[in-house]
Amino acid sequence: MALFIEIHPDNPQPRLVKQAVDIIRAGGVVIYPTDSCYALGCQIGNKNAMDRIRAIRKLGEKHNFTLVCSDLSEIATYAMVDNAAYRLLKTHTPGPYTFVLKATHEVPRRLQHPKRKTIGLRIPGNPIAQAILKELGEPLMSSTLILPDDDMPMTDPQEMYDTLGHQVDLVINGGNCGSIPTTVVEFTEGVPVVARHGLGDAAPFET
Repeated sequence: MALFIEIHPDNPQPRLVKQAVDIIRAGGVVIYPTDSCYALGCQIGNKNAMDRIRAIRKLGEKHNFTLVCSDLSEIATYAMVDNAAYRLLKTHTPGPYTFVLKATHEVPRRLQHPKRKTIGLRIPGNPIAQAILKELGEPLMSSTLILPDDDMPMTDPQEMYDTLGHQVDLVINGGNCGSIPTTVVEFTEGVPVVARHGLGDAAPFET
């Protein structure tokens, strides 16, 4: 059964953050809060953990995971970002956006879109997510916590524990995050294209 811990939404306790990171480094799957909704996360490149997330959400092999990063310096490692895109990202991060960019060779092939060679990246503003990322020292491989038969993400950590406690290793109760997913912006053709309207204001990316 998963561990269930409460982390303060504004001032995450370092001891509990380290406990969460230890579970991630050991190959665990965790449920954690972001600035848009709760998500499933695991260590980047951990195929077993990634397959477990796929099983929970009943996702196909071609589903794109998102790399959740602590800041723009990490994004540059995993994606090709030109000056115009960088300026837009700098203005709107951290925030409830997922940016789809051309992947670099640092991204494991199984994480990329099989045809377009792209990767989804985001920098959340949530203090718990940021504390975990800084302690971990690398991005989290992540997927929004939406169950196969649901249209909206799960919002109640206790319900997450009751439903998924035998399929994950840790559920973090970080308070209410809401249920609106991120706004998705694609930069793959040189200009921003809004692929999904979500919590983040899409107006700056629409021409």
